[in-house]
Amino acid sequence: MADTELLRFPGRILFLTEDAELLRRQLAGEQVPLETLLAAKLIDNISTDEITPGWVCFHYDEILGEYSMLGLRGGLFERNTLKSGGFDVIVSGESKGCGSSREPAPYSELAAGVKLVIARSIEKIYRQNCQNIGLYTSTDLGLVPRIARGEPISIEELVVGLDPISADIVRAGGLFRYEARRLAGEISPPPITTAPRPMTMVEKIIAAHAVRDAKTGALGVPAVAPGDSLFVRADVRFSHDYVTPMAEALFVGALGADARIADPSSVFTFRDHLTFLSEVMSEDKKKMGLLDRANALGETQARFAARHRLRLYGDAPGGGSEAICHNAVIEDIALPGQLVIGTDSHTCMAGALGCFAFGVGATDMASAWASRDVRVKVPETVRFVLEGSLRPGVSAKDVMLHILSQPFFRTSRGIGKVLELAGEGARGLSLDEQATLTNMAVEAGGFTGIIEPSESAIAHLARARGLSEQEIRRRIVRSDPDAAVHETFVIDLGAVPVMVATPGDPRNGVPVSALDADVRIDIAYGGSCTGSKKADMDMYAAVLAEARARGLRVADGVRLYIQFGSQQIRRYAEERGYVTLFREAGAELVDPSCGACINAGPGVSSRPEQITVSAINRNFPGRSGPGKVYLASPLTVAASAVAGKLVDPKVFLGPSA
Repeated sequence: MADTELLRFPGRILFLTEDAELLRRQLAGEQVPLETLLAAKLIDNISTDEITPGWVCFHYDEILGEYSMLGLRGGLFERNTLKSGGFDVIVSGESKGCGSSREPAPYSELAAGVKLVIARSIEKIYRQNCQNIGLYTSTDLGLVPRIARGEPISIEELVVGLDPISADIVRAGGLFRYEARRLAGEISPPPITTAPRPMTMVEKIIAAHAVRDAKTGALGVPAVAPGDSLFVRADVRFSHDYVTPMAEALFVGALGADARIADPSSVFTFRDHLTFLSEVMSEDKKKMGLLDRANALGETQARFAARHRLRLYGDAPGGGSEAICHNAVIEDIALPGQLVIGTDSHTCMAGALGCFAFGVGATDMASAWASRDVRVKVPETVRFVLEGSLRPGVSAKDVMLHILSQPFFRTSRGIGKVLELAGEGARGLSLDEQATLTNMAVEAGGFTGIIEPSESAIAHLARARGLSEQEIRRRIVRSDPDAAVHETFVIDLGAVPVMVATPGDPRNGVPVSALDADVRIDIAYGGSCTGSKKADMDMYAAVLAEARARGLRVADGVRLYIQFGSQQIRRYAEERGYVTLFREAGAELVDPSCGACINAGPGVSSRPEQITVSAINRNFPGRSGPGKVYLASPLTVAASAVAGKLVDPKVFLGPSA
């Protein structure tokens, strides 16, 4: 199909509409008039969690097609609903495929018979995953009436606006077909001819890691500019238990059972996503054999790591995982100026170390295991200059929720952009707080987040890596003062209020003071890569210590969970007496794991009417159970747990009553 000039889509077209009755009629097989469908409001912000809920991703083969769209809001999709509908084309609104980088989402659509995804805007990682597996995409809704009339569509219409490499991958029918020809020297990306120019941090890192010649491995070009398309050499590659088995299947399927990983010393694997799944999985899903399948993912990864002699961050003797992958990358692995890829959208957290770090899907990782290379279209940079200092009770999480709530991101203009954090306000934050900012860049649809390493980051790296501060500074890449950026925003940190993101999307940020009425909570969750760092433990402790001084503890009817991001972080909390403080306050402590953030550990909701305030990074429907999730800072999570409702943490940060 990919080799033909004209493509035909004779099957049905499914419009994912906000009008539930209109959607139900389509799924029931009714031929709804095209004019009615074209006039309907399409669903925006369909996340990969909705396309393939977490438990669906325990599968990584054709069976995924039976479960596609099972988590879509409204609950109209059941097993085989999409697959049995005869749909060739799916149409939706803005920001299709936001959230997790999980490749099972587009793979499930393809396995359900869908050949073309059309949306007003499409998130970067999701679209790249579609290209890699041969699922066509377009943001041109003008194609819909033509397809409905039976007109053929030229493949060239489906590569409009794509960079040359992506276009060739689409024409080839997928990444592995393209890569076989590239590595054999049969095809090459267009040479980079950009003349020397002032560059941003990310542009400089890309230029230094550019693959000039796939056969010789020659690296580096004088300069790059936004829009340039090339392959870059990764310094660090990592995957976790949720994705490694799918990537391995693709790796072996494309290259054979004897295929070996290039430079295995720079490849890391993590048992961090599904550690506590057995504690929260429902009995009906266990009867479906899903717990066994989930456990098998970890076992498959362990065998893969042993076969290729990879470093595996596995289960810890004392309980939980050694570390969440993103925490470990910052604690143990990455260095400034490096290029880091991981099979998780929050890989960008390593941008706090001055790395160009971004998430990729299973196919991209499988390919990069063999070549160390990954494709990149040089992104534009949006610079956020942070000035001043945060007010008491306000943290980096509030800053990021404030940034995400701005029209630039709510209207999808941030898709594929680099968020560069600069200014004295940014440099004045601790490394952990900087990591919160870079971690959540992907929630804006961004390519990544990055910040020039601060003195605290330099000191941390020198201690953790056994290097001199001089050596660390030598590695730091800085933006040129006159480097061009897409847009610059200046934020006065002193004016940032305490924020929450209302349920449904991290971009739904509002000041907590603007909530119309008291929001009573059932669950308060402090954890995930975003909310389980050392500085986060300090924040939970600050609130709970003040509550204890006032004779208060976690409110009746509320369950507070505090989860550590790594064993190092747990030891930090133990040494400072936080563990005792947390327990005395009524918190339930959870060993390191991604856990509730992906509906796979203590802290998830079990009923739709439950309300959670959470320090995690995203709150898409179904992400952490069936209930409603408000995103907030660690300070707000702890304060709300004591108050029993969403509150400004300053009520527990003043003098004792």
